[in-house]
Amino acid sequence: MYDVTVIGAGVVGGLVARALSKYKLNICILESENDVAMGASKANSAIVHAGFDAKAGTLKAKLNVRGNQMMEEVCKELGVKYKNNGSLVVGFSEEDRAVLGELLERGKANNVEGLRIIEKDELHQMEPNLSDDIICALYAPTGGIVCPYTLTISAVGNAMDNGAELKCNFKVTDIEETENGYRVSSENDSVTTRYIINCAGIYSDEIAKMIGDNSFDIHPRRGEYILLDRENEQIFSHTIFRTPSKMGKGILITPTVHNNLLLGPTSYDMTDKDDKDTTAVGFEAILNSTKETAKSVPINKTITSFCGLRSVGSTGDFIINSPKKGFINVAGIESPGLSSSPAIAEYIEEMLKEDGLELILKPEYNPTRKPYYAFHEASAEEKNAIIKENPAYGRIVCRCEGITEGEIVDAIRRNPQPRDLDGVKRRTRAQMGRCQGGFCGPYVIEILSKELDIPYENITKFGGESLINVEITKGGQSQ
Repeated sequence: MYDVTVIGAGVVGGLVARALSKYKLNICILESENDVAMGASKANSAIVHAGFDAKAGTLKAKLNVRGNQMMEEVCKELGVKYKNNGSLVVGFSEEDRAVLGELLERGKANNVEGLRIIEKDELHQMEPNLSDDIICALYAPTGGIVCPYTLTISAVGNAMDNGAELKCNFKVTDIEETENGYRVSSENDSVTTRYIINCAGIYSDEIAKMIGDNSFDIHPRRGEYILLDRENEQIFSHTIFRTPSKMGKGILITPTVHNNLLLGPTSYDMTDKDDKDTTAVGFEAILNSTKETAKSVPINKTITSFCGLRSVGSTGDFIINSPKKGFINVAGIESPGLSSSPAIAEYIEEMLKEDGLELILKPEYNPTRKPYYAFHEASAEEKNAIIKENPAYGRIVCRCEGITEGEIVDAIRRNPQPRDLDGVKRRTRAQMGRCQGGFCGPYVIEILSKELDIPYENITKFGGESLINVEITKGGQSQ
């Protein structure tokens, strides 16, 4: 029997498991997909919000500000890229200025540090590429950017390094109460546990209903994005928001920690929790908004587009509660969920303590992990020394990103182990350049096949039926 089972290996579930792995507990993480970070944690704006948007007194406000304060140290421990680049909410009119004033006061009530309204001259000195129609902005110096899927992977990996167990392809179909806790079942497996932490994202309401909790509903909100090549890194240095509406923070322009430029997201309420298609209507909205905000953005440098589904709860706030002994909901974690995730994990720790779970620190706990980018960003001298010891680090597989065979093999051998092409991509950035895996994909498949002892033709793009190769030809090569 496990002490704690976390359902959902997104950024919140990963950081909850990691926070609990420092204690003498048997921890299990259940994930319905073939890898971790497969939901909103791999398809979002990658923003660490300052905390001025949420209404004072809400969990969103409290946990956003605390999470913002924690994020840099958490990323440092986990070897995850983080940058405190600051954010700007721009205004085009006096009506927008009034809204920015309200956000300023709300931010002050939430104890966000350094907020101020800046005028056109200073604003355009900070960001010369902003439209001349923009007259003012709310400046939040504590805003930042992070790599959300690397944070998730590293958090789950660190939890596993400290003894937690991960079960992928475990889609929960039933939860029943037992004498000592719960039995959580899938079609082919089951686990027993004393405590359940429900971090199932857009499916968290369905998990809650399995124990009779019908107190909330979750619906998905579509968010489409366009990603530009890394050569555009100097166009903007801050995260640029539009003045928000009831549907969210609007379509933004932001650099990423890997020096790409990200445009989006759209915001469309949905009913289908599996619909992650991008749309022509969505792209048109992104491009129109970007043209209004910026003097110029080289859309012809687009390398990919994607869609994420945000978990919108029926209560208007994060839903973190315990409807039954030993069961905790962590639901409706929409924006600023990524920013809040370290603080949510801390909050869950306190809830478990109050519920009577004995939390005894284990002396062997190690909170740190070597970064996936350690070799890529090493000095020439350091790289030469590594290559001398292991020649695989001298063989480039992904030419666009300069990723080597050694880095890919190292990623495959670490917790949590990737078992498909996209899993390697999220860990190493191989296939993330302008060719999007057109050249390096077959070589990555070959490495996965060898390392996992899986037939070449059985390697998938993202698990399930996402096969890439159909059959072996007479010449011995997969097609």
